Amino acid sequence: MENLFSWIWIVFLVLALQPIIAERVRAMRRANAIRAIERSEGSRVITMIHRQERRNLLGFPVSRFINLEDAQTIIAAIKETPKDRPIDFIVHTPGGLVLAAMQIARAIEAHPARVRVMVPVYAMSGGTLIALAANEILLGEFSVLGPIDPQLAGFPAASIVRARDSKPLSEVHDLTLVMADMSEKALAQVKRGAVELTRKRLGEERAAALAEKLAGGYWTHDYALTYDEAAALGLPVKLGLPQSVLNLMTLYPQPVQQSGVEFLPLDPNGGRGRPQGIPAPGTAR
Repeated sequence: MENLFSWIWIVFLVLALQPIIAERVRAMRRANAIRAIERSEGSRVITMIHRQERRNLLGFPVSRFINLEDAQTIIAAIKETPKDRPIDFIVHTPGGLVLAAMQIARAIEAHPARVRVMVPVYAMSGGTLIALAANEILLGEFSVLGPIDPQLAGFPAASIVRARDSKPLSEVHDLTLVMADMSEKALAQVKRGAVELTRKRLGEERAAALAEKLAGGYWTHDYALTYDEAAALGLPVKLGLPQSVLNLMTLYPQPVQQSGVEFLPLDPNGGRGRPQGIPAPGTAR
């Protein structure tokens, strides 16, 4: 009986430690992949990878966004990078706090050497605001950026202002007036920040036009700006990402929820059957 309980404890410890060990192994693989990119590109690589999928913590759904902790860590990494060393900043994010995004963007702009923002999938909202500070934005074939229009209480600031202006003030609720006042300030602040980040490259007039387009509420907040649209707006975009960056993204899996996407490894025989003695491939996630 004692042996049975010992085996039960051993199995329990293995099951308890398995996720920790797996994450340590994955972290080591990420570090090796990042080091390989640094060697091949001759740059310092910094990553900001936020998974948009919802996680459950004690029953409450939470998500990752750009926050002040991100800003503090990224600024420290940029400041410790030698002034003559280029930086490749790999960004995958739905956005986040404007304050944190602007802090990161200003640190990028202040770095004397070249800074490239690489977007494997998407850099929306605050992610796009950060990208405005880069010397070059590298996009994949299907990568997207997004508008930077501020949101208040879940509503677009530009739409709140339009709602106030659509009727006589005597018919507008006090709360709408307060929200519209805050919205006007938020819009002015974001546009001013965008101009600050782009005026050296575009000039004052073109920078102001770009800020108005990106922050003025001309699209929904989740609108996907493709490479062609971003280039037409004057953003320093370039099409094409190193395969090593795309491979790196596979080392950031969603830790809780499992993807509903499945595919099998390619059949080297073109689907004509498996050679004898070779086992069937497993399901890849």
